Amino acid sequence: MSPTPLSRRTAAVGHCHLDGLLAVWVAVVGSAVVGALLLLPVGVGHRLLPPAAGALRRCADLARQRAARRAGVPIALPDPLPRAAGARAVLADAGFWRDLAWAWLEPLVGGLLLAVPPSLVVYGLFGALVQPFVWRLLGDGNWYAFVPVHGTGTVLAAAALGLAFTAGGLLLAPPVLRLHARWGRQLLAAPRGTELRRRIERLTQTRAEVLDGRAAELQRIERDLHDGAQARLVALGMRLDSASRLLQDDPAAALSAMAEARDLSARALQDLRDLVRGIQPPVLTDRGLGDAVRSLALDSFLDVTVEVRLPGRLPAAVESAAYFAVNELLANATKHSGAGRVEIVLVHDGAAAGGPRLRVTVTDDGHGGADPSRGTGLLGVRRRLATFDGNLALHSPPGGPTTATLEIPCASSSPKTSSS
Repeated sequence: MSPTPLSRRTAAVGHCHLDGLLAVWVAVVGSAVVGALLLLPVGVGHRLLPPAAGALRRCADLARQRAARRAGVPIALPDPLPRAAGARAVLADAGFWRDLAWAWLEPLVGGLLLAVPPSLVVYGLFGALVQPFVWRLLGDGNWYAFVPVHGTGTVLAAAALGLAFTAGGLLLAPPVLRLHARWGRQLLAAPRGTELRRRIERLTQTRAEVLDGRAAELQRIERDLHDGAQARLVALGMRLDSASRLLQDDPAAALSAMAEARDLSARALQDLRDLVRGIQPPVLTDRGLGDAVRSLALDSFLDVTVEVRLPGRLPAAVESAAYFAVNELLANATKHSGAGRVEIVLVHDGAAAGGPRLRVTVTDDGHGGADPSRGTGLLGVRRRLATFDGNLALHSPPGGPTTATLEIPCASSSPKTSSS
């Protein structure tokens, strides 16, 4: 059974509180690291710095995991600290310095931000549930926020204000978690040099996979042509040859052979159409990504809504990758998640920090718990997107909902055929 919106917001308030406690612990660990750095000149710091840096890295990794799991904000991991690393290796690691900067800023910025929703909820519950029973004991100088509590009317006003504070804390908790995760990504993401090296390695690997996949696809097309259309065309030629021989001696048999040839030509044409449709759907080529995804929605057994905010056509390869990725995600929602409703949003963000990109969000109301490691479908989607230096972020807590966000760097062409 899927959790209700109220239970999700209540859980978000609890997550804000737990992450705020983590910020306090991060301040302690960060102080220990600074102490070890200050003791380097006297030699003791060389023994203290590696374990302190390891503890700080574990705190930072926990924050990265929570940002991805609770807020759907993936944060690229830095290179792990070398095993049995000495102080020199720690000082030479760029990720260590980013972790240390986060450790000093997190309690001041992140901790204060995370404290807002729980504080509003606690203060609101005090005004709604405690204040009405203790106001007589507190005397005439009792105030709740800006309301002086000295009678039944002001008690009711304080209770209403307390409910408003509680509702505000519940409403603010999810966006505060997302904002905190995005802020943390600015400091906790892997250094730019590490990202560039990984990107080169990933592109090298995906290029080899694409070449292998293309060779396999060409072999499949060759088999389909050989076993399907080619066989029918050979039979068609034989029927026409038979009809030409019978035309003078047995016109009726010749007409029958020509009718069979006409049927064979229709079947061969249908085989070719099916083959072409498997390579690239005609609606995608003719109408663009928006209308192609709408056609997938119409063919789905689920209740699928599609929102398209694309300024024009995208590169053909990007449209094809996004189309087949959405098709796979819809198939997963149908077969595995127990969903009844799916929402698909296609947006082209021309002002994104990393350059213009296509962002596709697929959300279903299923039971959640999707894990890319338990199947080949999501792994195939990630490999398909990696060809374009894109990525797939999956947020699927137990109980749902499941949200898959695809991002592919690309520029939009001038709006020739808009499907929005």
